[in-house]
Amino acid sequence: MIHRPQDIDWNDAYANGAHIPAAETFPPRWVAEAQAFRKRLASDGRSEIDRAYGDEPREKLDLFYPTDKPAGLAVFVHGGFWKAFDKSSWSHLAAGPLAHGWAVGLPSYTLCPDASISQITRQIGAAIGCAADIVSGPICLAGHSAGGHLVSRMNCTDGPLGDAVRDRLRHTISISGLHDLRPLMKTGMNEIFGLDLAEARTESAALCEPLDHARLTCWVGANERPEFLRQNELLVQMWTGLAAGISSVIEPDKHHFDVIESLAEPKGALTTALLSEHA
Repeated sequence: MIHRPQDIDWNDAYANGAHIPAAETFPPRWVAEAQAFRKRLASDGRSEIDRAYGDEPREKLDLFYPTDKPAGLAVFVHGGFWKAFDKSSWSHLAAGPLAHGWAVGLPSYTLCPDASISQITRQIGAAIGCAADIVSGPICLAGHSAGGHLVSRMNCTDGPLGDAVRDRLRHTISISGLHDLRPLMKTGMNEIFGLDLAEARTESAALCEPLDHARLTCWVGANERPEFLRQNELLVQMWTGLAAGISSVIEPDKHHFDVIESLAEPKGALTTALLSEHA
């Protein structure tokens, strides 16, 4: 069967909550777990909340530290289609890397429509650069959904990271990432994104050149919307044969909201993969 663009409901193709049982229970659960995690780390003096990495109100970074000298820096970039959430809902996802002695940074960024997606990409580059100035050693990046797009863009030759930070990148996991933004122009959300074709092309990692030493895993839940499964494989297909080391994982029995949970577990699948030296 031939699928024609005019036959696809693009709003439904990218609608996650409508296809997840009890979807409304996840955001309050994330907030509660994140608050509890921050409270524990604050009591030990192992957190730095709202460190500014720029002048805009949402250009803030939370940092969580292990008990000893960090083995490296892990950064998690949240999703929400570039228009929702902030770092405070995801603090608990730092628990997995933290248990292995890594410092973990979680940035907020200006949301659409107050910023373009290109501006958000530059903000994340600045946030990672700020965290890298504080924490030495190798750097691993993870991002979910729109955050998966943003960490993938850090691995592009036209990305915003400086050479010194690029040289420290060890592994990136794009979780349920969006790697070709052109279909999103067909959704009602584009009234908020404001994407035109030029920006959609520039901001699509699948249409960019990867860094020579990029090591990236595209990770998606098997129960996610077909469009997220397609987006996951797309970057692998486009970057395979180029300089990047890239692979794909389709995790069984996971959907768009629970696929990130193993980052909070020291022995979780995502934690293990992110920190692996041989990913």
